[in-house]
Amino acid sequence: MQGDLDRAVTSPVERVARVLAGHALSRNAEGDMASAGEAVDALWGDYSDAALSVLRTMREPSAAMLAVGDAEVWDRMIHAAIEDETIAD
Repeated sequence: MQGDLDRAVTSPVERVARVLAGHALSRNAEGDMASAGEAVDALWGDYSDAALSVLRTMREPSAAMLAVGDAEVWDRMIHAAIEDETIAD
């Protein structure tokens, strides 16, 4: 099964930061830009601290998540994503 999963090219922090930037900038969310792609490319790093906060919040799985997955694996994966970003700082 694991071989069937897509593997991300970017880090979880970058992906979350890009979503937050897009949400803030795009007219499709809270922003006013009709096309925010270039701005997101330029500014996603400004949202990295918020992205880390989101990942830290995700450390504790919900009851629904626990019902379908392994809590220890989830914990190790989230901590690895956080540590990968904070070690470089």
